[in-house]
Amino acid sequence: MKYQDLAQFRQPAGFRGRNAAIVILWWTIQSTLFSWSPQPFFRWRIFLLRMFGAKIGKNVRIRSTVRVTYPWKIKIGDNCWIGDYCDIYSLGNIELGNNVALAHKVYLCTGNHDYTKITFDIFEKPIKIEDEAWLANDVFVGCGVTIGKGCVIGARSTVLQNMPEGMICYGYPAKPMRKRIKK
Repeated sequence: MKYQDLAQFRQPAGFRGRNAAIVILWWTIQSTLFSWSPQPFFRWRIFLLRMFGAKIGKNVRIRSTVRVTYPWKIKIGDNCWIGDYCDIYSLGNIELGNNVALAHKVYLCTGNHDYTKITFDIFEKPIKIEDEAWLANDVFVGCGVTIGKGCVIGARSTVLQNMPEGMICYGYPAKPMRKRIKK
């Protein structure tokens, strides 16, 4: 029995959202002008992302080691922080609300493959992280997930389903553990 045959894989037309030349241009800019920029050059990196279609609010901090697959598929609210070595794997849309903090090495993954088909079809589902959420170091968020307002996701957690508003969640897979206390 054959489970998958990658020779049969075909990427759907228009899956990337831009033509190959634009994708390659972005990846080149990201590997040079974006990633080589000094740490405090937040405005420069935001300018580059906006040039490629990202919608980014005011007072946003994005580190030079962040990787964004397709900027035209991301929307970031005001006062957000995206820490070192975060991966924004935006095969699908990713939306961050206002005052969202992504610590170091957070991985937002909007893409997956259908392992039930021999053709190993690729698909995407959006990720939404609502206002005032904080994802601690090394968190993985799978496709189709919404993280509620004010939610905290503990370090090294794997989020495979929606997380509720105002909760501290952690684990593999992440689960709501207790309420976040407002002061």
